[in-house]
Amino acid sequence: MRITEITPYPIRDEDGQTYLIVRVDTDAGIHGLGEVGIKVWGESVIAALHHLSELVVGADPWETERLWQLMFRRAFFPADRVYTSAISAIDIALWDIKGKAAGLPVYKLLGGPVRDKVVCYPHLGGATPELLVEQCEAAVDAGWKFLRWHLAAPGESRERPERDEFEPTEAVALAVEMMSRVREAVGPTIEICLDVHTRLGPAHVVDLCRQVTPLRPFFIEDPLRSENPGSYRRLRERVSLPIAAGEQWSSKWGFREAIEEELIDYARVDLGIAGGLTEGRKIGGWAETHFIDLVPHNPLGPVSAAAGVALCMASTNVGVQEMPRAPGSYARELFPEQIGWEDGYAFCPDTPGLGVTMDLDAARAALVEPGGWPPRLQRRDGSFTNW
Repeated sequence: MRITEITPYPIRDEDGQTYLIVRVDTDAGIHGLGEVGIKVWGESVIAALHHLSELVVGADPWETERLWQLMFRRAFFPADRVYTSAISAIDIALWDIKGKAAGLPVYKLLGGPVRDKVVCYPHLGGATPELLVEQCEAAVDAGWKFLRWHLAAPGESRERPERDEFEPTEAVALAVEMMSRVREAVGPTIEICLDVHTRLGPAHVVDLCRQVTPLRPFFIEDPLRSENPGSYRRLRERVSLPIAAGEQWSSKWGFREAIEEELIDYARVDLGIAGGLTEGRKIGGWAETHFIDLVPHNPLGPVSAAAGVALCMASTNVGVQEMPRAPGSYARELFPEQIGWEDGYAFCPDTPGLGVTMDLDAARAALVEPGGWPPRLQRRDGSFTNW
C-alpha cells in the first residue's frame, strides 16, 4: 500500500464554523482524514502540505515514525507551527489509514483502551455573570460534568469581538464574580475550568488565582503566554491552583521544560499542531513519568475530536478532553459518522480507523477560502492584548 495523494479541504458547516481537513489517499482504495490545528494560517499550511507531499506521496502509510521524522527534519531547519500543523494533519490521517487497513479502531493501535469513555468539557461563555450561569446550568442539565469558559472582557457584547477593550484588573474582578456565581449555581461536584487564554501578565494571574482558590477550579488554563515556558517556574511558586498549558507548543520540545521541571499539572497537547498522534503519544508518555495528565486541546471539528479521544482512551494519565460541542450534534451533512457521545462522555466506536467519515460531495460544496484572523482585543490606551 502506497500513499497517492494529499488533499486539503477548507470547509464551512451550516453554522458558519470552519475546518481545515486533510484527506490522504492510497493505491489500496483506503483513505484517512486529519485536521489542521491552526486554520487561520490556512493558505500557509496548505502550501506546507503541498511541499510535504513531495516526501510523503509514494511512501508506505504504515511508516508513521519514519515519515514524521522526515517531515519534521528533512528541511534541516526543524519544523515549527505552520509545518507542524501540516505534519499533524497528515500524521492523524495516516493513523486513520492504518486503523482501516488493520480493521481496528485507532485507540487499539495505540495500545488498547484503559478506559471505556472520556469525560469532556464544552465551550461556554457570556458577557455577564447571569448569561454565563444560564449557559452553565443548561450544560449541567444536558449531562456535562465539567464546565469551561474563557476570561471575559467586561462589556464584551459580541460573540466574536473585533476590537473590544480588555483591561486586566477589571477582567480579574469579573472572572472572580463569574466563577463565584457559577459555583453557587451548580454546586461543589461539577468541575470548573477557567481559560485565561494568555491574556494576563504574571501579577494579574497571581491575583486572580489567589481570589478563586476557595472556589476550587479544576485548573487555570494558559495563565501566561507560551513563548517562554520557564515563566511558569515563578508562577508555580506563587499560586496553589492546578495549571494547564501547552496548546501553543508545536512539538515535544516545547513541552520539555514544563514537563521535566513539573511546572504544569495538565498538558494541553493539540494533536493538530504538536505533531499528530505520533508525537502526541510521546508527549503523553513523557508526561506520565512526571504524573502530569493530558487535557488535549480541541477547539476544532470531528476529526480533531476523534484523535484526542482515541489518545485519551489509550492513555493512563488523562484529566479531561476539550469538546466544544457534543459529537454528532453539528456538521452532520459534512461528517455523517462521528465518534460517540453520552452524558458528558465521548468514546470512539469499535470501527476501523478514527470513526469519522466526510462526505466528499458535501465538502466540495462547502469549500471556502482558508485563512482569516481571530478577534482582536486592546487596552484602553490602544495597546494590543492577546485574544
